[in-house]
Amino acid sequence: MESENLKLVKEITRLYNIAPARSKGQNFLINSQVIEKIIAAANLASHDSVLEVGPGLGILTESLIKKAKMVVSVELDRKLFDFLKIKFIKAVNLELINQDILFLSQNRDWLSRLGDYKIVANLPYNITSVFLRNFLTAENAPQEIVLLLQKEVVERICAQPGQLSLLAISVQLYGQAELIDYVPKSDFWPQPEIDSAILRIRNIKSKAERVEFFSEVSENIFWQIVKMGFSAKRKQLQHNLAAGLKISQAEAKKCLAEIGLDQKVRAQNLTIAQWFDLAKSLKIYFK
Repeated sequence: MESENLKLVKEITRLYNIAPARSKGQNFLINSQVIEKIIAAANLASHDSVLEVGPGLGILTESLIKKAKMVVSVELDRKLFDFLKIKFIKAVNLELINQDILFLSQNRDWLSRLGDYKIVANLPYNITSVFLRNFLTAENAPQEIVLLLQKEVVERICAQPGQLSLLAISVQLYGQAELIDYVPKSDFWPQPEIDSAILRIRNIKSKAERVEFFSEVSENIFWQIVKMGFSAKRKQLQHNLAAGLKISQAEAKKCLAEIGLDQKVRAQNLTIAQWFDLAKSLKIYFK
């Protein structure tokens, strides 16, 4: 038997001729309890400003405008945007924007106008990596991020040394990531193929903190070395570094030994602190 939320969502999409597009990650959340968990994870206060991405039919938006001082909601789909304008015509603390968030995330002036803000979103899955990179490294990075994402993606982001990936390091370097709860695929319509999870990223480094962190080795060199390390996942780190830096195997082993790493170590086993030590050691190879 269909829930009242599901009936309402289907009726709205029928009335406004909205066909959920899989290519845009349009799977509408129909479980109100999940909305409550997302809101609780964001720990919103009455003075907070929130950036919401991909509001869809505005179910999460309804709760956000009740909790936050101001909500800026960015929706790419024109039909959904037109529906949201009607739905929230009386909302005084909501700004609706019909734009691509990946475009806006690279607009320094637009981001600076947000001031101090948090991101809370049921994010379209197909933009996750670029979205996180753009915002975590932005001039005006958010104070906190709470996202509903694919379960496997959240698990990869929150992985520990031994299972680290480029994605995990690209998030954990800039903030503290944690998996809050799992969300079954049955809580969405249309139902996606896999389950989801709620991700929270706290203690996000500010621009000044990033500058200080990378004072001994540039951010660019750090990432070049990390990407080299993961260039061939099945190979030991020494082989990937030797190939990437065009140095001998013996020289690569020596570099690892100098910072206390086993010569057979693989990229996924290093902590972020060890990657940083490795980058400092190898920066001499970059002119």
